[in-house]
Amino acid sequence: MTQQQRAPEPYGEDWKTWGRRLMQHLAQVRSALVQQTGGESAADDGTLMWDRVNQWPVISRNGVWRQIVIANGVAHLEITTDQTAAATNTAYPLTYTIMAGSVGVSLGTPDSRIIFAEGGSYTLSFTAQTSSTSSSTVNFWFWPRINGVDIADSGMRNTLHQNGATMIVSRTQIFNVNAGDYLEAYWATDSTNGSLQHHAANAFAPATPASTLSISRINA
Repeated sequence: MTQQQRAPEPYGEDWKTWGRRLMQHLAQVRSALVQQTGGESAADDGTLMWDRVNQWPVISRNGVWRQIVIANGVAHLEITTDQTAAATNTAYPLTYTIMAGSVGVSLGTPDSRIIFAEGGSYTLSFTAQTSSTSSSTVNFWFWPRINGVDIADSGMRNTLHQNGATMIVSRTQIFNVNAGDYLEAYWATDSTNGSLQHHAANAFAPATPASTLSISRINA
C-alpha cells in the first residue's frame, strides 16, 4: 500500500480536522459507483451502480436497470482464400479469421461459429466478392444463421452473367443476440463455376479478401 492509499491517522486533539481529511481521502480512493448487490430499486431514473454479478455498470431508466455498454463486442473478420462450392444449390458456412483488436467476440467449434460473449444488439456489416468463370448466368445466395437457425427475410441474392465477371455483395443489418449465442454466415451457388475470390496485394493496392464481417455492439 502506497502512502497515498493510506488513510490519515488521528493526530492531536482536533478531530474535526482529521475527519475532514478522512472524508477527502475516502472521496479520492473509494469507488465512485455504489455496488449493486440485488434488490435495489430502479424507480428513480439516472442512478448509476455497479452490477457485481455481471461485472458491468448499470443505470436506472423507466423502472429497469440497464447495462451501460463499455468497450466490448467489437470484431473484424476476414477470409483471405478463395471459396468454392463442391456442389450446386448447397449451403456452405463461411469460416473467417478473427483479426487482432477484437473484444467480446470469438470463434467456436466448428470455426464457422462466431460466438458473442455478451448479449445485446449488434451491427453486422458483411461483404463478399463473387466471381464467375462461366459465360452462363450464375446465381449466389448469402444469409445468416443464429444458433443454427436461418434468420427470416435475411437472404441476399446476386447474379453474374459473363465469364470473368466480379461483383461485391454487401449488407449491414442489426441482430439481437443473447450471451453465448453464435452466428454463422452461409452461402450457396447454382454453378460450381461461381466462387468467392481473394486477390493478393500488388504494387499499388492492398489485398482483397474474399469476404469480410465487421461486428459492433450498439446496446445491451
